[in-house]
Amino acid sequence: MKSNRPKGLRTWIEIDKKAIKHNYDVFRKIIPEKCKMLGVVKSNAYGHNLIEYSKELEKIGIDFLGVDSAVEAIALRREGIKAPILVLGFTLPEMFKELAEKNISIAVSNFETFAELKKIENKIKVHIKVDTGMSRHGFVESEMEKVLQEISKNKNIITEGLFTHFAMAKNPAFPAYTKTQIGKFNKWKDIFEKNGYKPICHAGATAGSLLFKEAHFDMVRIGISLYGIWPSKEAQAYCEDKIKLKPVLSWKTLVAEVKKMTKGTKIGYDCSETLDKDSIVAVCPVGYWHGLPRALSSIGHVLVAGKRCKILGRVCMDIIMVDITNTKGVKVLDEVVIIGKQGKSEIFADDIANLLDGSTYELLTRINPLIKRSYI
Repeated sequence: MKSNRPKGLRTWIEIDKKAIKHNYDVFRKIIPEKCKMLGVVKSNAYGHNLIEYSKELEKIGIDFLGVDSAVEAIALRREGIKAPILVLGFTLPEMFKELAEKNISIAVSNFETFAELKKIENKIKVHIKVDTGMSRHGFVESEMEKVLQEISKNKNIITEGLFTHFAMAKNPAFPAYTKTQIGKFNKWKDIFEKNGYKPICHAGATAGSLLFKEAHFDMVRIGISLYGIWPSKEAQAYCEDKIKLKPVLSWKTLVAEVKKMTKGTKIGYDCSETLDKDSIVAVCPVGYWHGLPRALSSIGHVLVAGKRCKILGRVCMDIIMVDITNTKGVKVLDEVVIIGKQGKSEIFADDIANLLDGSTYELLTRINPLIKRSYI
């Protein structure tokens, strides 16, 4: 198939803006009208481009943006993003002043951070993170009174939010642990309200928002499914007859060379594969440097001329070889699809992750950020 690639690029990513809007609308219909939505754009927007994805979400009305680090948050402000931003991860104390000046909220999950916040003069918005069972960042229940004391005596803190994160919300067959976490979080919510605070309470990420209505609270944090990916197989099985998600990202490359090879020819590094028949092989300029897992060697597939074609031999740093024997008329510069649709065939990011017994989250976030993302 003739490629519609951007000029000068051998591999590129296309981002479907209509799919972004579709997925956003899906979640707007799921959550209550007054419930805010935070779009999680950390880790280069799950591989989709932090700046451009955030701009799209801001255009369609996202209430908050969630990033991992101060660096990501400041980059968004530098690019003109005006939406409220919450840094979900650990923030270095030397960044507090700049974040406060740029109206960026931070997560506070330990007393050392409280101590450092006393040293700045600026008022800063904070979301208190509580550990209800993830055993990661967060204050535990026995620290409730001490947390409230720290908030009350630190006048430069604006207590904007209170939140937690679920550990097992992705499987609807085992709801007990998540319900226990919700119960613990409600204790925190109640004591904050009894002490005169009215924080934005949020607990549900994508799976929690899909599967636990009682976890919607004042805001939900939607990550992977804004990109059209299900948070788990179990959540997909439970929900896919009710809602439809549309994958946003397509990853493409091209045919750089076409070779006729005879039966018995050995392919690539370590001669790891031997052709069992006369074959036609396409050489494509993409490899593990770009984020295509080396573990796909001899088992992965791409789409060429609308057909699934097997990767032959080792995935190289910048090159793969592909068996195109069963295709017709493939030429140099024809388009090759790594993730996405071509003709009647489609390869989902989940397909690749499942083949590797891996994580779709990891696959997407490891696509090289230097690859051009074209928003179409």
